[in-house]
Amino acid sequence: MNRILLSIPILALILLGAHELRQGDYGLAASLILFPTLFVTQQSWLRLATIAVLVWGGLEWAQTTVSFISFRQAMGAPWTRLATIMGGVIFFNCLGLWVLLTNTCRSFFSKDSDQATTRAAMFILTVVGLAAARANVSFPILLADRYFMGWGWLEIFLLGFYAQWIGGKMLSPKGHRMNRPRIWGLFSAVFFGQLVLGLIGMERMLMTGTLHLPVPALIVAGPLFRGDGFFMIILFTVTVLLVGPAWCSHLCYIGAWDDAMSRVGQRPAPSKRIRRYSIWGRLGTLILVVVMAVVLRLFGVSGVNAVSLAAVFGAVGLAVMLVISRKAGLMVHCTTYCPMGIVANVLSKVTPWRIRIGDSCTQCGACLTRCRYNALDEESLGRGKPAISCTMCGDCVSACRHSQISYNFPGLDAGKARTLFITLIVSLHAIFLGVARI
Repeated sequence: MNRILLSIPILALILLGAHELRQGDYGLAASLILFPTLFVTQQSWLRLATIAVLVWGGLEWAQTTVSFISFRQAMGAPWTRLATIMGGVIFFNCLGLWVLLTNTCRSFFSKDSDQATTRAAMFILTVVGLAAARANVSFPILLADRYFMGWGWLEIFLLGFYAQWIGGKMLSPKGHRMNRPRIWGLFSAVFFGQLVLGLIGMERMLMTGTLHLPVPALIVAGPLFRGDGFFMIILFTVTVLLVGPAWCSHLCYIGAWDDAMSRVGQRPAPSKRIRRYSIWGRLGTLILVVVMAVVLRLFGVSGVNAVSLAAVFGAVGLAVMLVISRKAGLMVHCTTYCPMGIVANVLSKVTPWRIRIGDSCTQCGACLTRCRYNALDEESLGRGKPAISCTMCGDCVSACRHSQISYNFPGLDAGKARTLFITLIVSLHAIFLGVARI
């Protein structure tokens, strides 16, 4: 009975795939036809994801039906038979949806049922985000489309699958702590790997062919100097509004380097000396890059000379990572030098996301040796919140044996707030993995 019922949504997906193949969208056709092969895993999230795909499929069939009938009417050709056939296709698609909602299908897709909704959400958010980027950018933003025109949808589905897979591993605090630096490092490696390949001749690896230095400070300084190109500022701001300062601990292509250097050194310990520069050091570099960008523009300094100055700024930051962060076991570059870090920390104050420390904190100090952002000490534990350099990396959450440190979001308990945060940050990571290039 399971096989008979499952054949209905499987055939509905194949019909959709055949329709997209006829439309010439090979990547989407392949994705829809291959998607049912995952059913053998019996993962619970697949049922919810398939429901979402068939809901979209119903809308696609309805739009196609209207288009076909309108064309027939405009040509003065009969259309009732066509309407009947398309109505049957829509009915079959709806039948597939109904099958997926039955208890029989729920019992078949039974593995990891406690993570089903969250992992399906990660898959859907990633697919929708990448599809929106693909549809609204004037050039092929996905590498699959650049090398194999029309296959971008297959890359989108693969990244959606990756998002739910890595997200499942990060849903526990311990899994988050273990996998965050790994996927962060992966993102940085992919980002700079594409840049290197582009520079040595594989030009399709580059986004537009117009190069700029991969220095975070240029997110704000670049547009001020050029007078245009505000995309990165908008992307940065939207990301911070969605997940607070987590840009700095999950999504920054340079921050992963500072994290790696801090892990080479000793175990982190709070440093009041370094913390004194957390606000004023980064505020100073922010003012410096903004003023310099405006002055260079006003005096008509050439782009080559401006890039040279930016390279010096980036080289100093790299030296801070290699020497000070490595020695201190703390992310000194991110917490005292990077101007975008202070922007993220301040801007995040208007978001609802917070890290909270419970009143029953024993001040055992276990979290202090986990925090590489120098945001926790006895004083901050007593206040019930970390210092301004906190980026919501979550390492302290997994370190607390008494469950006194947690993610906080209005209206949600600690567990649901953390699940929502992981869902958003993993989806953004997968989307960035697909589109972030120079």
